[in-house]
Amino acid sequence: MSAYFVTSTGTDIGKTFVTAGLIRYLREAGQAVHALKPVVSGYDPSVVETSDPAVLLGALGRAVSADEISSIAPWRFRAPLSPDLAAAREGRSIDFAQLIAFSRKAIDAETGILFIEGVGGIMVPLDGERTVLDLMAALQIPLLLVVGGYLGTISHTLTALDVLAQRHLKIAAIVVSESERNPVELDDTVASIARFAHGTGVIGLPRLPGGINQHPAFAKIAALL
Repeated sequence: MSAYFVTSTGTDIGKTFVTAGLIRYLREAGQAVHALKPVVSGYDPSVVETSDPAVLLGALGRAVSADEISSIAPWRFRAPLSPDLAAAREGRSIDFAQLIAFSRKAIDAETGILFIEGVGGIMVPLDGERTVLDLMAALQIPLLLVVGGYLGTISHTLTALDVLAQRHLKIAAIVVSESERNPVELDDTVASIARFAHGTGVIGLPRLPGGINQHPAFAKIAALL
């Protein structure tokens, strides 16, 4: 069994895009794969087909239904805000102990590869005291760090690496997901981040018309897991 936490330097960077592509690649290679996205903000129940949980279910080859979505994403909030604020808008909160227990139960039960996708960036608040970083520190599983390919991403990435190192968290791979808006040269960004990554593999993932689920970059990412 192998479990990985998929995190990022911010929101709308490409965590779900990368996770879904990896799931499809690994399934086609004959590997057993499962995925969770325990916490979701900006979830509109009237258009579930385009939600992050639905994208993951599609990659897993599972039906998109209310029960299936609840099974992989039990904490869902409508407002596109940090989870603590989105939950407060609904008079709710995230029970951090339950979130850890839910994640650990899935880790213990998995016999193949499990991806646990985070929400937003590594320091997004989950409640009044804890962030996604605290969740990752509690789970102590390797990370897949997804970063963007925009101007400024190098500084954001190196800041994230420093914070993660302070918590002694292991990074299995860094994926530079080419940004749809204001992208910069992907190879240059990858090379620059790699100089500061202390041996951690850095893979560039370009965005191509029509999707890139078969892009060879997924094989390179999978080889690092």
